[in-house]
Amino acid sequence: QVQLVESGGGLVRPGGSLTLSCKASGFTFSDTYIYWFRQAPGKGLEWVSLISSLGGSINYADSVKGRFTISRDNAKNTVYLQMNNLKEEDTAMYYCSKDGRGTVKGQGTQVTVSS
Repeated sequence: QVQLVESGGGLVRPGGSLTLSCKASGFTFSDTYIYWFRQAPGKGLEWVSLISSLGGSINYADSVKGRFTISRDNAKNTVYLQMNNLKEEDTAMYYCSKDGRGTVKGQGTQVTVSS
């Protein structure tokens, strides 16, 4: 069955960095776009970034552009989200998904940015 497992979250001070990982299984990973979403407390699901199947097409939400970098290693069935210069408003549960609506996603990894 399809599985997406996020990891790498944690508590970091403003200006700090984290790298999230999304390990996938149960589908042909190298044929699939992967999306990162996040959900802050009391808010809806927000799209963060996407990467095409071979990594040739990448896009970011304006709120993270210039600070976050998405990448993938198809040999490891893993997508990464490097997050730099983190802000308190980046605090959220982060999910990876294999569809653009975030319907099929993992359990998430918590990112908390606080001084």
